[in-house]
Amino acid sequence: MVETWNKESERVDDLQMKGLKIIQNPNGFCFGIDAVLLSNFCEVKKGETVVDLGTGTGIIPILIAGKSRAERITGIEIQDQVADMARRSVMMNGLSERVEIINGDLKNATDYIALSSADVVTANPPYMAAGRGIQNGNAAKAVSRHEIKCTIDQVVGTAAKLLRPGGRFYMVHRPHRLVDVICALREKRLEPKRILFIQPYKDKKPNLMLIKSVRDGKPELVFDVPMAVYREDGSFTPELSEWYEQESIEPIL
Repeated sequence: MVETWNKESERVDDLQMKGLKIIQNPNGFCFGIDAVLLSNFCEVKKGETVVDLGTGTGIIPILIAGKSRAERITGIEIQDQVADMARRSVMMNGLSERVEIINGDLKNATDYIALSSADVVTANPPYMAAGRGIQNGNAAKAVSRHEIKCTIDQVVGTAAKLLRPGGRFYMVHRPHRLVDVICALREKRLEPKRILFIQPYKDKKPNLMLIKSVRDGKPELVFDVPMAVYREDGSFTPELSEWYEQESIEPIL
């Protein structure tokens, strides 16, 4: 008998990486390319501890578990039903010994996770400031896209509390929030070290940015060569395809 992990309104998507799959509800907020890019932008060493803030359906913890030898990965998600999907995806993939999903508010993360205990923190937070833009009528999508439950400052503040000195914080956001992000990071002693801008096409302005910062790091910011997602024919660029297909995010020493 084949065990069914998804509910009637949900589907199981193949992540096309080491047999990993994820449960999603097409009527809710499904993960996008930004989450996949962030999971590949991270560098996670063997034995490290990782925390993903606002984990949604658990896409980032699941991909990091598949692409690294992290010892423990914890995802925090405030929405009950979404956290439940993430938990079932973790069990479906046989990752329960390494990945834990906490149904809670990331602003209270230190209630569940010890201060200064994480080597890596990741976040794919809501991009739109509260009161800006058109808010989606679907509650789950609205929480994922607008700063309803948390702000940039709160996400960064939590990351700073969880990271050990020298720990790394990786985040994906929109370029138009760059100043907000940099100011929030510096205020919490998370020093920006690396930024990669993502363009939909090579001749278009970037619409995503990936940023790495280090707790108590020294000032030195490096800009990577921007990466385009699509070629003119709509297929992925070789650079993007290479990221999708890479099986390890451990740094080369």
